[in-house]
Parts: sequence; structure tokens; C-alpha cells
Amino acid sequence: MKQVCIVLSALLLSIPAVASINIEKIDPPFWYVGMENKELQLMVYGKDIANAKVDVSYPGVQISSTVRLDSDNYLLVYLQLSDEVAPGNVKLSFEAGKRHIEKAYELKARTMPGSERKGFDASDALYLLMPDRFANGDKTNDYVQGMASYEVNRNHPDARHGGDLAGIEQHLDYFSELGVTALWFTPVLENNMPGGSYHGYATTDYYRVDPRFGSNEDYCRLIAKAHERGLKIVMDMIFNHCGTEHPWVKDMPSSDWFNYPDFTNHYVQTSYVLTPYVDPYTSTYDFDQMSRGWFVPAMPDLNQRNPHVQKYLVQNSFWWIEYAGIDGIRMDTYPYADYNAMSSWMEALNAEYPHYNVVGETWVTEPAYTAWWQKDSKLSASRNSHLKTVMDFSFHDKINQAMREDNSTNYTGLGRIYNNFVYDFLYPNPSSVLAFIENHDTDRFLGDGNNLAALKQAATVLLTTRRIPQLYYGTEVMMNGTKRASDGYVRQDFPGGWTSDAANAFTSAQLDSLQRDCYRFFRTLLTWRKEAGNELIARGSMTQFLVQHGVYAYARQLEGRTVLVLLNGTDAPTTLPLHYYKEVLKDCKQGKDILSGRIVLLDEALQMEARETLVVELL
Repeated sequence: MKQVCIVLSALLLSIPAVASINIEKIDPPFWYVGMENKELQLMVYGKDIANAKVDVSYPGVQISSTVRLDSDNYLLVYLQLSDEVAPGNVKLSFEAGKRHIEKAYELKARTMPGSERKGFDASDALYLLMPDRFANGDKTNDYVQGMASYEVNRNHPDARHGGDLAGIEQHLDYFSELGVTALWFTPVLENNMPGGSYHGYATTDYYRVDPRFGSNEDYCRLIAKAHERGLKIVMDMIFNHCGTEHPWVKDMPSSDWFNYPDFTNHYVQTSYVLTPYVDPYTSTYDFDQMSRGWFVPAMPDLNQRNPHVQKYLVQNSFWWIEYAGIDGIRMDTYPYADYNAMSSWMEALNAEYPHYNVVGETWVTEPAYTAWWQKDSKLSASRNSHLKTVMDFSFHDKINQAMREDNSTNYTGLGRIYNNFVYDFLYPNPSSVLAFIENHDTDRFLGDGNNLAALKQAATVLLTTRRIPQLYYGTEVMMNGTKRASDGYVRQDFPGGWTSDAANAFTSAQLDSLQRDCYRFFRTLLTWRKEAGNELIARGSMTQFLVQHGVYAYARQLEGRTVLVLLNGTDAPTTLPLHYYKEVLKDCKQGKDILSGRIVLLDEALQMEARETLVVELL
């Protein structure tokens, strides 16, 4: 009798726990019919939801499996969608004991097939900006109730400054007039972290725009308005890690959801050394520390080897493409995540969206290593990353060195740029390599100075060579800075983005003479690249020449058109014999300089001023 009482007592005690099941949310919040991949993972959040039995009622939708994790507060429901499934509301039923919950889960129609979505490519010029530092278009969202403690303080380089999506939307015409064709924002998703996490790289909700930037609807509206102006939007994503305030950290779904999950007792940080991927002699210890160690203590390292984690992340990227209409993805800290998982993601994405593009942040300065990561690289065979675009950190390093050196030879100054392109034979597709002279993680190209001649040369190479170019916000008005104590010093506010600003860089009349000269240069070259020179630069062949008399030169050619780029890399005038370039000049005796509009005579020799830059289209 005593044993019976004990059993009954145990059952009675368990009833309230079972009956208390609740559903807080479901990720993704809705889905789309007509996808190539017919499997849909629903991650259901709620107290004791793992105890529930799940049923589905909708034509063409079946439950393929339910997965209960270590925590009772998550339930993974895998649905199989048939080819014929129609848009509508799927009835999901959750039952545990006497508790019964029904949820309507919406399946939406796609706005276009995946095969019709086109990503960014070499015909584009990307403009990278940080939403918090560009423009404050809505002061009401500077402080949002219910978020972790933070301050808005424009005098503090690492605090939030109040920029938002509304500020970007209000200046879309600025980008069109400048001549860029695509905008890449640093992450816009919720970062509900103490201190504010203005940069956006510590995600706490993968399906919600940070309310200090705006809403999901604001993001979609901004993208639609950008598309009306012919501007593409590239979304910054992070698969490697999330933020410590993510619900997964507070209540881990499973013991293998993160790498090194017992971080309070045994914290392991990545070495930041990526060579173990390609080193034939690397140790297991070094490889694991690099790929599984956390990026920083505030950013827990996700375990993409867990198939449920991987499925969640892949679905999230597809959802934003379908929901918001983003035109490309920049994947942060690409090599730090699991290679096989990332390769699988790229293969699935390329199958769903064959003309789409993703650029992976591959921060290494050796061309061979960078090329190793590009899709179809023979260097990494028999493995294949399926990653179409990689970032050319070698170009960044070489051009920053080159512009600070005089008396250019084939090994110093502009000769460094020549030698960077020598290694293009390593890339399966050099036209799908993203180049830049600076970004949000590096010193500004100008440092703390204002060397406009050097900036013009660097930007000319960036915008006319065989690459996808990426500019950094404010370069066109000579924003400068070095990292010094923190990254915040190279992430300063765009002048005029706040109504209280003394100067307004959106209005050329308020720029000084040097800034106006710089802006005109960028607008002239970018507009030509977007219009008259687009096909030539995007698809044309490239012929480069050894440095002669301090001048680095290369030609872009396509279907009878030729542009010859000439840069004097010295601090003195030079006389340049033109017989070096006979193979591209042929019998041509003159050309038009795109930058100045003047006619350039191409006889026996060409007089060039110190640090002069010419972009000559042959006539």
C-alpha cells in the first residue's frame, strides 16, 4: 500500500508540470511553399513543451520526426512539405495530459522562384556601412524599454550612437547619386546585450531586427525602396557564434549546442590563427582550438556539427532571402565555423538560388590560402567549399603598404599591387573575389591623415581591376581614423547623419575643398563604372605591365573597347615612354581620361605629374 501511495504521489506531482506546457514562439515564424528543399524544421520554445505530443492537419504536410533535446523547454518538429502543398495556415496541435494547444502556422507563397534571384557580382560596387553610425532617422527608438542596459552617447566610441534603418532609408538617393549599386550593412538583427552591442555581431534573436534599428517591417520597406532605385542589399550574417544573452545560452537546448558549453569553468578562446585548415602537419589541438574556441567571451561558439543547429542556421538564411528579398549575404568569421557544415550550407543555397552570391570573410593575407576557400578550388580538392566569393585581404594589405612607399619598383610601392594580381592564377574565378582598401575592422586607409592623391590611386585600382569592389562609408568624403584604443575610432558617425551635426556631408556645399574634390572623384568614377564602363570592368580581360619609370599600368579590354589605367607611384613627375603598352595601344594616338574628361595624347611618351592617376579610354 505504501508503494502504491508513493507512485500515486509521484504521478500527482508530475501532472502540474505536464499540464503547464506553453508555447512562447516558433522559429521560423512562417515559411514558404515551393522551396526545392521540402524539409522544414520548427523550433518550438515553451515551458515543458518537450513533453507534448504533436499532430499536424494540412494537405501536403506531414510530420517526419519530432526531436526532444536535453532541455524540456524546446521541441524540434520536422515537417515534410509535398510539391503540391498550397499557401495557407497549417494547424499544429500540441497535447500533454489535459493541456491542449493549437497553433496556426502560416505557409506563404514565394514572390519569385529561387532561380530568378540574382546576387551581387563584379558589375556591382558595394558600400559598407554601420547602421548605428550612419544616420539617426528616428530618435524615438534610441532608447527601447525592456532591453539590456546600454547608453546612447556619441562621445563614447564604443557606445550606441543612435543610427538606424530610418536614417539609411532617408538617404537612399545619396547612394544612387554617388554611383554605388549595393549596400552592405553590418548585422541588423537583435543584439540584446549589456552595453548595447552597437556593431551587431552578438545575435540574440535570429528572426528579429534590433528594435533600436527599427522593425522587421522597416527593414523590408527599406529594401523595397532600395530596389526601386536599383540598389541591392547585402545582409551580414554570423553562423559561427551568437551573443551570451541569446535564450539558447540561458537554457541550452542540448549539451552539444555550443562548442565548449561549460564556459564558466573551462573557457576556450580561438587562437585566431587559420593556418591549421591548410597546414598538412597541423595538430589536432591547434585545429580544435582554432575552429571550436570562442571568438570572444561574449560570443558563444555554435556547434554546426550538431545537425539541428546546422538546419536552424541554414533555414534562417533562406528565410531572410524569401521574407526580406536580400540580394546577397556576407558571412562573418567564415573559416571559424565547421568546414563541412558551411560547405553543406553553400551547396544547399546554390541549389535553391543558383544565381545568388555569398561572400565569406576569410581574413588571411596569402593569396593561396584565400584561393583555397573559393568554390571549385583545385587547392582544396577533393573538398569543395562551394563558396563563390572570398575576401582579398592580400589586396588590402598590399595596397595600404604601396601607397605609403615612393620610388615604386616591381617589389615595392605599386609593384606590390602588380604582384598581388600575379597570383590570380590560383583562383577558380578572380572576378568573384571581393577587394577593399579598408573596412570596419581595419584602420581607415587615410589613417589619421588626408593624403587624397594616395586615396585616389588606391580607389582607382579598387574600382577598375578584376574584382568585386567594396567601399567603406565616408571614404568618399575623406573620413579617416585608426583603431587606437578600440574599433570605435574607425567607426565614427557620418557627418550630417544627426540633426545636431555641425557639418553635413550629404550636402556638397558643406564640404571643404579637399572633401569636394574627393567626392567628385568617387562620384565620377563610380558613375562611369555603373553606366558606360560597367560591362568592360565586370567582364573585360586584364593585361598588367611591370612598373616602368615608377608607373604601374594595366588595361581592361572587351569587344573592341580598351581602358588603360596609369598610376605614377612616385612623388615626382615622370616621363613615361609608351612603347611598353604597344600591344594594347596599337595605333591609337589619343584617349579620354574618365576622371578629368580631358583628351590625353598617346604619342611617344606621356608626361605624368607626381602621384597622378589616369583612367584613359582609347578613342
